[in-house]
Amino acid sequence: VQLQASGGGLVPAGGSLRLSCTATGREFDSHIIGWFRQAPGKEREFVAATTWTGSSSRYAASLKGRFTISTDNAKNTVFLQMNSLKFEDTAVYYCASRGAKLLVAAPTGYSYWGQGTQVTVSS
Repeated sequence: VQLQASGGGLVPAGGSLRLSCTATGREFDSHIIGWFRQAPGKEREFVAATTWTGSSSRYAASLKGRFTISTDNAKNTVFLQMNSLKFEDTAVYYCASRGAKLLVAAPTGYSYWGQGTQVTVSS
């Protein structure tokens, strides 16, 4: 499974951004697709995850309500809609995939990772 993330950029506080991640080869080992982020000097943290069909999703408690994960199953693409962005949302955002069917938040539970896309929120 190969993942390609895009859509990052510079956005003012209060603004919105939508990230995309396209998967290739997912028919072999991908049931869950998710987003993580890592700010400078901090550990990688869970943002959201979903099944490819969108039947079940999970969010980091602190982000639920501002961030929405969705998929276009036919196009093998997952999106992360981020609204009301804050300075502390600044990070590199990664998409990740796992073969098992359980929605998990631990980065170690994901086998495949995209290259990351930088999101910078200006205060």
